Amino acid sequence: MGGCMARTKSKAGKRKDKPRPLRRLLLRLIYWPLRAFAYALAAAILWVGSYTVIDPPGGYYLAAEWVRLGHIEREWRDLDGISPDLARAVMAAEDANFCDHWGFDLKAIEQAIAANAQGRRVRGASTISQQVAKNLFLWPGRSWLRKGLEAGFTVLIETIWTKRRIVEVYLNIAEFGDGVFGAQAAARHHFNRDASALTLDQSTRLAAILPDPKHRSPGRTTPYMSRRAAAIADGARTLEGEGRAGCVG
Repeated sequence: MGGCMARTKSKAGKRKDKPRPLRRLLLRLIYWPLRAFAYALAAAILWVGSYTVIDPPGGYYLAAEWVRLGHIEREWRDLDGISPDLARAVMAAEDANFCDHWGFDLKAIEQAIAANAQGRRVRGASTISQQVAKNLFLWPGRSWLRKGLEAGFTVLIETIWTKRRIVEVYLNIAEFGDGVFGAQAAARHHFNRDASALTLDQSTRLAAILPDPKHRSPGRTTPYMSRRAAAIADGARTLEGEGRAGCVG
């Protein structure tokens, strides 16, 4: 009799230890999203990591422009084959603190928020790293989903790549005209020379069109473009003189 009662209690204890249906459901609701997130993160890390040794073929926007136009101008150049003046010019124009931040320029973000609150129209605070994340791995748009993914890819890029690699990729996927992508294509298209031979003046004029490359041209010397190019040239010289472009060599 005693043995029977002991077995009954043991079975009852086992039944109590079993997860109830609601608990099992909650565990599944937590487990599967976490597993999916882990797989997605691993895939993203491999994707970003592969571009440390493989030159990226392009991105969604580049492919969309190729479909729209039927062709694009683009030829990859390593950073050593691009004029240092162009690297410093785009940093001065787009992200002067590139060597000092970890992907997000918090000071520029604060300034942009303050300016927007006052109703003033200003350039965005998107860094070179963020622009690479958006143009290489994502699609155009302003949804919260895309912005969140952009932030995630920016962190991966800054963690896995060197600063030199980030600028190198940027200079090879940036748009410098309608269907003109990358420093080499831009140098050939606008100045009929190699990217390595670009002067500071030519580099600053290329950097000046980056916010609106479809409607601006480095050969169109409007008063605004002249002022913008001069400001970028001053910024590029400052970066060089103060050693603030040292992360790209």
